Amino acid sequence: MFKKEPVVWMLIAAIFFVPFIGNVHLFDWDEINFAEIAREMLLSGNYMEPQINFQPFMEKPPLFFWLQSICMNIFGVNEFAARLPNALLGIFQLPLLYLLGKRLKGAFFGRLWALIYLGSILPHLYFKSGIIDPWFNFFIFSAVCLVFFSTERSKAERGGHISAFAGGLFAGLAVLTKGPVALLIIGITFVIYIFWKKKRLIDFFVPLLWIICGILISCGSWLLADYIQHGPVFIKSFTQRQWELLTTKDAGHGGFLFYHVVVLLLGCFPASIFMLKGLLWKSRLEEDVDNFSDAMKVLFWVVLVLFSFVQTKIVHYSSLCYFPLTYLAAQSVEEYISQNWKLESWAKVLLGVTGFPFVAAPILMCWLGFHTDYLKALLKSDPFAAENLNTAIHWTGWEFLPGLMLFCLLVYFFIAQFRGSFRLSFMMLFAGVAVYIQFALICFIGRIEHISQHANIEFWQSKAVEDCFLLPYGYKTYTPYFYGQVRPATAYSNPDSLLLANNLSKDLYLSCKVNKKKELEERFPDAQFLYHRNGFYFYRRPARIE
Repeated sequence: MFKKEPVVWMLIAAIFFVPFIGNVHLFDWDEINFAEIAREMLLSGNYMEPQINFQPFMEKPPLFFWLQSICMNIFGVNEFAARLPNALLGIFQLPLLYLLGKRLKGAFFGRLWALIYLGSILPHLYFKSGIIDPWFNFFIFSAVCLVFFSTERSKAERGGHISAFAGGLFAGLAVLTKGPVALLIIGITFVIYIFWKKKRLIDFFVPLLWIICGILISCGSWLLADYIQHGPVFIKSFTQRQWELLTTKDAGHGGFLFYHVVVLLLGCFPASIFMLKGLLWKSRLEEDVDNFSDAMKVLFWVVLVLFSFVQTKIVHYSSLCYFPLTYLAAQSVEEYISQNWKLESWAKVLLGVTGFPFVAAPILMCWLGFHTDYLKALLKSDPFAAENLNTAIHWTGWEFLPGLMLFCLLVYFFIAQFRGSFRLSFMMLFAGVAVYIQFALICFIGRIEHISQHANIEFWQSKAVEDCFLLPYGYKTYTPYFYGQVRPATAYSNPDSLLLANNLSKDLYLSCKVNKKKELEERFPDAQFLYHRNGFYFYRRPARIE
């Protein structure tokens, strides 16, 4: 069995990551934004330049959209195809973590690392999403590992230059996925690591040349082709946009300084609790493994500190920390098991505190599903949220079970720890959390989507077969493009000019939220009210040519 263990991990990943990924609509903004870019690549045949509404989209390079467009070409333009690239990455990544862990510290450690990644909340959920970050993080982490092995083992083993070159290729792929911040992270990580470990800079000169060659081949080839075809437009606009994200609170995505600390502590439950010990504690390791652990610590702190000071605060930004976080957690858990150590009191308290929201949330949501009046009273100052709660949702009354399951799992963990069943307690904890995530998604994700956006998506879908213009009013969304299946003939370069135009060659359908209803009707007396549902109000401005 153990010779085939990577295949077993692939099967486990497929069971957890693939089912149901097409059962719920894509979520605004990111999922729909990225899927729409891929859809427009298929329609336009322009794979070099990302587009939204068939206008250049300068915020992201194209690699992830190529992956989505390949899946859409095979499985159709739908939610399953949009989320499939990340599910496939998960199927590949779990056995990779096992093999890397096995190389570093043995098969048991490899199993621990893969299981801990699978059984932590946000690391698991990302493989069921349609966002860029899982691939971006994977490329950066792969580059860091390959560059590390090229510099640490090139004298003792063959292939050091090959590892450096491969690391450069992966670094270039990361840039091609989301941008040059990948090079910033990798560069800062290794500069700090080199000085911390008191290594000679001259030893890294040749590997650095190989790394640069890899970057130029994987990323430079696309940049050169785009420059030849479109000039410096993308490079200039993209650089400006990245600077705005670093220095301003973009689109309301601000936050306090320790935003990402909270996100990682709660979002990576339960691995984050055990990571704390691994982050601060130095174990008795062989030198090369100890160096890798130090490299992981540096990577963790670089990402956390960098994005804590970036003005735009989005959950995804610290997601690269999932790799070093789960590695350090696996290191701690292995030590607990091998030394027969019981969990410290502070760790028990933190595990209970961080686990409580995930226990309470399903129970509370189930109760509120039958008592929406309480929520409406709390949200009376937000008419849109209050009307969202008018959505007709069927609750069975059993939706509290994921919370009860997690509570029982935590109780079992503490009892097993008390009785000295250390290995079994940790294995059951992380395997159980992986099952809990699936159970909770089945119970709630469809209901959440119905309450938050389903009525809006349903309206745009109903207009997909019409030759018309589609436009949201007073709020930002990518929903009309993807679900309204905008085509070049119904695209528009300037939404404001379309909105204010007196002459309309086609009917214009508008959607607004309840708080913008009065404003829309006063500005556009010719707008014919169609209907409203769950906080969204829908209008039609008829075609008119004077």
